Amino acid sequence: MANPRPFSRYEFMIAWRYLRARRAEGGVSVMTWISLIGIALGVMALIATLAVRSGFRAEFVDTILGANAHSTVYLPPGQIHNELTDEIYTVAGVIEDYADAVARIAALPGVLRADPVVRGQVMASVGDRSGVAEVYGLSAEDLAAIPRVADPETGYGDITAFGEGVAVGSGMARELGLGVGDMVQLISPQGAQTPFGVTPRVGSYKVVYVFTAGRYDIDRTRIYMPLAEAQSYFNRDGVVDEIQVYAAAPEAVDALTPALLGALPGSMVWTWRDASGAFLSALDIEDDVMFVILSVLVLIASMNITSGLIMLVKNKGRDIGILRTMGLTEGAVLRVFFLCGAFTGVLGTLAGVVLGVALALNVDSIMAGVNYLSGGGAWDPSVRGIYRLPAELRGIDIARAVGLSLTLSFIVTIFPARRAARMNPVEALRYE
Repeated sequence: MANPRPFSRYEFMIAWRYLRARRAEGGVSVMTWISLIGIALGVMALIATLAVRSGFRAEFVDTILGANAHSTVYLPPGQIHNELTDEIYTVAGVIEDYADAVARIAALPGVLRADPVVRGQVMASVGDRSGVAEVYGLSAEDLAAIPRVADPETGYGDITAFGEGVAVGSGMARELGLGVGDMVQLISPQGAQTPFGVTPRVGSYKVVYVFTAGRYDIDRTRIYMPLAEAQSYFNRDGVVDEIQVYAAAPEAVDALTPALLGALPGSMVWTWRDASGAFLSALDIEDDVMFVILSVLVLIASMNITSGLIMLVKNKGRDIGILRTMGLTEGAVLRVFFLCGAFTGVLGTLAGVVLGVALALNVDSIMAGVNYLSGGGAWDPSVRGIYRLPAELRGIDIARAVGLSLTLSFIVTIFPARRAARMNPVEALRYE
């Protein structure tokens, strides 16, 4: 035993016996259990939080990409002269030869499709109910290619009858009391030009399809109208307001911007990252902050290992003296008490992983129950934008939680283990 092999079998045996010892035998099982439970709860909270944050970001991005263009190509505003009133008006830029521009953009590498779109804001009213709506004019084929809008599981009505009427978001349909087959009146302030000014344009359209895109702001305000009808309604005969581009790699959409600008000279490009970049950056910062905060909780739980080991070393002073006189080296004593703390850290981490994964897999149901008990106030989609709290378990997040917990557990174990290794056997046995 003069030069034992590091982490020999007997070192594991001694460490395990010390952890299992009852308090009457000089053990500290209560402190061990407190340390184990604390680490398990800390790891559980860390894994569940990281899973929820990852799921929230994935759901948020999916709702953006599933109902919006990845990039939008448009021309800057211009000025027109009204000969009747001899006044100059600033109007949004329009794309005149849009069929050719769409063909050039669609032919670019990395572009899945390009859709010409007419956009405008209107007042939608049904009876005594009204609300502001944003109208998108596009073809029936382009509408059917939008995943979140054309999803048959969330929409109702006949999307193939889009040419005969309009498609309305479920939030707007609920607010206005609309259903498939009902008529909705749209009032646009930009109507016909007359010697007395601009008169509002009023039109009534049949609702043929109601969709749920998964985002509150979209479902509450958006209406889709056939392209030809939108061109007539918004005085865009033969022109469109923008070209919406869908990329094969939405996360790398910025790389397409130079090619899109070259395809339509004088144009400007607005990507989905430009529209939601601030929110995504806030999510990334919040992820880092939450990881640091929960890491502190795991550290606090790990510090209980130090307290337990200090008590264990004090109670096992006689045993340490005997083992040292039998030839056990300082290194062997250090490893024995290091293993005592490591066992607690490993078992607590494994329990935390199991609990964290179970919580993450059922967080949607748990949140639904909390939302039900709180009367719907725990998750307000009008504030958060999406309707549910998802969770996405990622291997990298579990690995980060496990690595953090084990690292902290091993580090806090070193100090009391070194104290035990440096104990003088003569002092330990003096009063025995």
